[in-house]
Order: sequence, then structure tokens, then C-alpha cells
Amino acid sequence: MDKKIFTGKTKEEAINQALIELQEEEENIYVKELESTKGGLFKSPKVEIEVFTKDDVIEFIKEYLQKLVHDMGIGINIEIKKRERNINITILSDNNALLIGKNGRTMDALNVILRQAINAKFGIYFNFVLDVGEYKEKQHQNLERMAKQIAREVARTKVPAKLDPMNSYERRIVHSALTENKRVYTESEGTEPNRYVVIKPKEEEEK
Repeated sequence: MDKKIFTGKTKEEAINQALIELQEEEENIYVKELESTKGGLFKSPKVEIEVFTKDDVIEFIKEYLQKLVHDMGIGINIEIKKRERNINITILSDNNALLIGKNGRTMDALNVILRQAINAKFGIYFNFVLDVGEYKEKQHQNLERMAKQIAREVARTKVPAKLDPMNSYERRIVHSALTENKRVYTESEGTEPNRYVVIKPKEEEEK
């Protein structure tokens, strides 16, 4: 990937130059300041930046995952869908079970490794969701279904329900599934890695 270097008297000027030349919107670029010199009597101020686009990061992700999983002896296809706030990355292979691992642990490890690689390469936090063979999508649906079933029981009995420990991604799904429920509300309790969600009747909240 060729480096994209831009300069200006200010950082804003350098960014504007990058946006014009790359024909990108500001939300689609990431900026790393390389050098900044103050102006003097015979010298103008100068700011030098390196710019990465969202597409640069996506291309790196594809190449990195292909090599990483190839080294595990597995051939893959990668589907990437751009969302407003997220990039959804789905790995498809003839051995999804191996890439997912028990309770999704291998997939979670791939997620951590990929985030570290992106940070090392670009020095940024890049928002994405990594899935293997729609495992997370199915997990999402199952968690939503379970949360709504338990919420109905909590609303009927007025007895709070403590769910099994979940990671932050799973807890967000439960919270989101019930955020507009008029009869129950949710709270995360406990400490990592055993943090869990409690579904409570709203009548209890109002007492």
C-alpha cells in the first residue's frame, strides 16, 4: 500500500488537501500526524500528515486474514459489508467449526489478533464485527429470542432473572433487545470475566 502524505501550513489545511485529492468524505479517512514545525522569521509553519482511507484498512484486513488463516491450513472467502458505523466481515470456509472453536473462542482470538494488527499497522481503532459462517448472526438471533422469552416471564412473575455470564458483545445484544420493553429493564452486574445481565420488572424500579 502506497503511503499517502500531505502537507499544509496547518493540520486542517493538510486534511483538506487530502480530501480533495482522494475525493473522500472526512468520516472515511484516518489521519496520523507525522511532523509539525512552527513558522519563523524566514520559514512558514508546516504540518505533514499520513492519511489512510477506510478502503485501505479493509484491503489490509482481507490480505491479513487470508494469510493468517491460510497458515492454519484452511482456504477461505471473505465477504465485507460496509455499514454506517460498522464494517461487517464474514469468513466463509469449508471448516467453519474449526475457525469458530468451542463457544466461539477461536473466532474471538482471531478478532483480537486482527485488532492488534490493525492498530500496529495504522495506529487506529477500527470498528468492525468479525463473523465466521454467520455464527454471530445466528447467536444474535438466539440471544434476542431468549431475552424476550425471559422478559415475558419476568413481567408476569415480577421476579428478576439473572442470566449466565456473557461477554460485552452478548450483553449489548440483550440490552438492545429489551431497551424499548415497557414492562422490564436490564442491568449488567458482576465483574469481568463473569459479568452478567439481570432482567428486572419495571415496577421494582419505581419503588
